[in-house]
Amino acid sequence: MKIYVATDHAGFELKEQIKTYLEEKGHEVYDCGALTLEHGDDYPEYMARAAEKVSEDALHAPSNAIIFGGSGVGEAVVANRFAHVRAVVYAGGPLDVIKVSREHNDTNILSIGARFVTLNEAKQAVDLFLGTQFSHDERHADRIIQIEEVTK
Repeated sequence: MKIYVATDHAGFELKEQIKTYLEEKGHEVYDCGALTLEHGDDYPEYMARAAEKVSEDALHAPSNAIIFGGSGVGEAVVANRFAHVRAVVYAGGPLDVIKVSREHNDTNILSIGARFVTLNEAKQAVDLFLGTQFSHDERHADRIIQIEEVTK
């Protein structure tokens, strides 16, 4: 599975650890930056790169992205501006939001709040995200179509 990763300074260390974790599991990982730790860098450029790739892939060979930031919220806001992208935020606590977002919303980007999770929690979140599939229930599929319509 093709997976894009992206971060700014706030999630850089965690991104590097998760990138290695994903590669060890046999995933194709593409790093959209930041490629070096630069305190004070801005996240929108990196998130846009990853989201654009997921958007482009959506219609022919769907992919996923794992993006990182301090809270994960701003990063998801950027990602969700791209067609065919549905990002979920995880910043600790119960993992149910990830499972439900995959099953009901067919999310394709996981945005992790690096300041609020441990490496182990991030690994659990990533594993659940990648291991959970869209339910294809008619009501959820209809909602995805509606989302696509209102975001054209």
